[in-house]
Amino acid sequence: MFKQTQGLTERYPAQLIVPVFDFFAIVCACVIAFKFRFGTFDLHERYVLATALIALFAILLNSMFGGYSRWRTTPVSTLVARLLMVWVAVGLLATSLIFLADASVRFSRLWVASSLLLSYIIAAGGRVLAQIILRKARMKGRARRSIFLVGPSSQLLQVARSMRAAKGEGYSIVGVERLYSGFNEQSLPNIAARIEMSGAREVWICVPLEMGGAVRSIFYALRNHTAEVRFIPDFQGMQLLNHRFSEVAGHFAIDLSVTPLSGMARIIKRAEDLMVGSLITLLITPVCLLIAVAIKVTSPGPILFKQYRTGANGRRVKVYKFRSMRVHKEKEGQITQATKNDQRITPIGAFLRKTSLDELPQFYNVLQGRMSIVGPRPHALAHNDYYKDLVESYMRRHKVKPGITGWAQVNGLRGETDTLEKMERRVEYDLWYIDNWSLWLDLRIIILTVFTGFTNKNAY
Repeated sequence: MFKQTQGLTERYPAQLIVPVFDFFAIVCACVIAFKFRFGTFDLHERYVLATALIALFAILLNSMFGGYSRWRTTPVSTLVARLLMVWVAVGLLATSLIFLADASVRFSRLWVASSLLLSYIIAAGGRVLAQIILRKARMKGRARRSIFLVGPSSQLLQVARSMRAAKGEGYSIVGVERLYSGFNEQSLPNIAARIEMSGAREVWICVPLEMGGAVRSIFYALRNHTAEVRFIPDFQGMQLLNHRFSEVAGHFAIDLSVTPLSGMARIIKRAEDLMVGSLITLLITPVCLLIAVAIKVTSPGPILFKQYRTGANGRRVKVYKFRSMRVHKEKEGQITQATKNDQRITPIGAFLRKTSLDELPQFYNVLQGRMSIVGPRPHALAHNDYYKDLVESYMRRHKVKPGITGWAQVNGLRGETDTLEKMERRVEYDLWYIDNWSLWLDLRIIILTVFTGFTNKNAY
C-alpha cells in the first residue's frame, strides 16, 4: 500500500498556527504602541488586561467569521478584507467596553488606535507573506494535496482543467477512475483498492445529477478509508446564483439560487446605503435644485418622472428620476426605450441623460429603502414581462434591491438595449455581481462610477 505523507500545511494547519500568530501580532503591536505613547515597554497592568481582551476578541471573531479556515482556496484579498472587518469590530468592542466601564480617562486613545492599526498591518502582512510563500511552493510542486478523481470522462476533464488553471491552490491528481453510463457496483471494491493504493488525501466524486445514486455507493465503499471525500456535482448549463450548502429542517441542502444579502450582509448593505447615501444627498442638493429650476423653465410638466419598477424579491417600487422627456402618453402596457435623436427628449433632458444626472432623485429612493446605491439597474415593468421568457435567469436579478449604478454599468453596459444580446450581457453582469457581492465590490463600483460611469455614448 502507498504510504500517505503529510505536507507542512497539514502538519501545521492554519487553524492552529494563524491564531497564535495573531495573538503575538497584537501583543507586539500593543507593546510598541505603548513605547511610542509613553516611552517605555513596561506596560501598566490595565494595559496588559486591555491587550489580552483585544487579542481574545480578535481570535474569537476571526474564528466566527471563518478567518482561520479555507486558506487553500481563499484569495489573499478576501483574507485581508475579512481581517479588516474583524479588526473594525474589535475596535468597536474595545472602545465600547472602555466607555461602559467609565474608564476612558484611564486609557490613551492614541494607544488604542495605534495598537489596532499596527496589529492589523502585522496580521495582514503575515497573511499576504504566507500566501505568497505557499503559492510559490505549490507552483514548484511542494505542499500539494493529492486527489483521486472518480466520475465520467467529460466531468473529470473539466475538473482537471480547473485544477491546472488554479495551480496555486496546490492540488495534484494521483489517480482517476472513469465511470460510464452503465455504472456497475461490482467494480466498487476495485475502485476502493485503487484509491487506497494511490495514497490520495482526498477523493473527489465528480458526477452529473442524474448519476447521484452512484455517490452513495462509492461513499459506502470508502467507509473504511481515511481519505476525505468530496462530492462535486455537475451543474453545467444551469445558471446558479450564490450557490452554497446549508441545512434546513435537519436536512442538508444545495442552495442553487439564493440571495447573498441576508443576515449580517443585509445589515452591512443597508448601513452602506444610509451612510453613503446621506452624504451624497447633502452634496448633490444644490445641483438638484438647479436642475429642477432648469426643467421647470424649459418645458411644461412635472419636475420628476415617477414610474413603478421591480424591486427586491419581485415587489413593485416607485422610482424617481428628473423628467427628461416632453410629456406624452404611451400605449397601455408599452414602454418605448429612448433612442438616438429621440424627438421626445428635451434639450436639457438630453444633457441629463448623457451625464446620468436625471437619476439623482433616486438617492431619495435609497434613503427610503426601495433601492441601493449599487445593484442591478431597475427596468420598466413592460421590459421585465418581455425579457423574462427570453433571457435565462432574467428575474433572478431581482433577488436584491435595484441600484443607481451597478457592475454592468461600470463595464459599459448602459443605455439602450436594442438587441437581445445586449440584454443577455447586462443580465450576465448583474448576476455576477449578486453572486460575488461584498462591501469592497460595492466601494469599487462606486469609485469606478465616479471616474467612468457618469457619461456614456450609449446613454440617450
